Amino acid sequence: MRCEVCGRKIRTDPTRALIEGAILTVCDECSKHGKKITDEEFNRKSDPFKKTPISYSIKPIKKRKIEATIEITQELVSDYALKIKQAREKLNLSHEDLGKKINVKASVLSKLETGKISPNNKLVSKLERGLKLKLLIPISKDDTPSVFSKSSNRALTMGDLVIMDKKDGEEPTERKAS
Repeated sequence: MRCEVCGRKIRTDPTRALIEGAILTVCDECSKHGKKITDEEFNRKSDPFKKTPISYSIKPIKKRKIEATIEITQELVSDYALKIKQAREKLNLSHEDLGKKINVKASVLSKLETGKISPNNKLVSKLERGLKLKLLIPISKDDTPSVFSKSSNRALTMGDLVIMDKKDGEEPTERKAS
């Protein structure tokens, strides 16, 4: 058996000692660092060296539901890539020059102009300030498809999405009630 403090092999009978609040099996030399515990004290259910615990009443924290309602009032123009390219060329700026001006990588600007990526709100504001152009326009209010009436109280289903996806103005067929 080895001492739990120093790791030396214990040649004599192991001693239990209370060292810094932990009961450890230690050699005679390491038992001097704490208070020796007899086998009788160790086998008792209550620890004689332990102070009576202070009971706290802990109430669970109630989590409040935070409902964030964000009203989106503006959208990105559909031809943003062309507008960015034209504004950059009008100011005679290269991708690198514009990138340094608005703190954006030239590769990002190149991908924006080709339409491979679309800008987030932070990048849109940088581009609007740097190029002095307007990329966000107010959302038109009546963009709801004619298939859905605004008075409908039912939730949108997968079938409704399939109907919306039909091309060439095909009339949706009535669904059978189940």
